[in-house]
Amino acid sequence: MRGLTLERRAFVTLVWKALVGAGALAILRPDPVPARNREPNVFAGQETFERLLMLGRAPAWSELPIGERIGAIGMALRQTPYVAATLELYADREVCSVNLRGLDCVTFIESSLAFARMLRRGGRTPEALLAEVMFTRYRGGRLTDYVSRLHYLSDWFFDNEHKGVVRLTTHELPGATRFTKRVNFMSTHPEAYRQLTGNPDLVSKIARVEAEINAREIQYVPREKVAAAQPLLMTGDIIGVTTTIDGLDCAHSGFCYRDERGMLRLLHASTTQKAVILDEELAGYLARVSTHTGIMVARPLEVA
Repeated sequence: MRGLTLERRAFVTLVWKALVGAGALAILRPDPVPARNREPNVFAGQETFERLLMLGRAPAWSELPIGERIGAIGMALRQTPYVAATLELYADREVCSVNLRGLDCVTFIESSLAFARMLRRGGRTPEALLAEVMFTRYRGGRLTDYVSRLHYLSDWFFDNEHKGVVRLTTHELPGATRFTKRVNFMSTHPEAYRQLTGNPDLVSKIARVEAEINAREIQYVPREKVAAAQPLLMTGDIIGVTTTIDGLDCAHSGFCYRDERGMLRLLHASTTQKAVILDEELAGYLARVSTHTGIMVARPLEVA
């Protein structure tokens, strides 16, 4: 939603808005930014972008259901190097960027989802991709400052459900229970974030966002219950991996991918393999890392 992966910037340093008005949630179609207005360095990976467009022509990815479309895009991005902190371009301001040359676990999800949404709309330019990423990455689809970025994955799920991008399905899974951990990692570790270090006034704004997250009722499936839940999961479902780390909700993320044998596997940007990979069965992956406690799940919805 970036050994140990933490939310966004903390992914790098510790081992991972101003709130918009309700009217922002009415934005259902992002507006592409003209190329002439694109800020330098906000898009990298033109060769990967063009390769994905070529691969998606036959068979036509745009005609696949969105989950299968995301799966095809994610599989095509395998072996992309794991690179953290690609969003942290400036210490004094926030810009929306995409780097297809290097992905972390969150930018892999954002880029794959955005590319899938772009294809369905008929978009074929980096500007169209950036517009989709901006819509999903920022609260209400609006970039204002660093705090408008959806840093916590449970917040990303919540906001994107309200925008009609995903549907939260965790509560429908067997074994789902209330997630009671409080998030406060960013406000209690501002030194781990370049923009918070450079702009201390943002820390109190982050703390207010954290308080809103903590006031919500959130569900997760404990890892010992995940095997029983796997038959209900589909290719393209977004997985947030919950964690024992104080102050965080999720410490890693990826997509579900059901292989040709029907096994549900985790497709993700791996910090240990240093690349995007199709990993082992989801339940087995969770079991091998002691800090993983379970999952949250969101199912992507087709664009209007």
